[in-house]
Amino acid sequence: MDTSHHPSDTPWGLEPLIDIGELAAYLGVPVSTIYDWRTRGLGPPAYRFGKHLKFAVGDVRAWVERQRETDTAGS
Repeated sequence: MDTSHHPSDTPWGLEPLIDIGELAAYLGVPVSTIYDWRTRGLGPPAYRFGKHLKFAVGDVRAWVERQRETDTAGS
């Protein structure tokens, strides 16, 4: 996933969207895992266009950041 884009980079000033295959490749997980996360309410939010799911790059960035583990043990 190319994360260097900004909304002003697109013709209409809209944030770039990626599809489920691109998201799975970026995260290094199977597409089926993304679908599983969605059914369990764990994955990043998506937009549905007919049968197609699209993910806003900014939403993915925010979701990834929330997945960061913090060291609570102080090791």
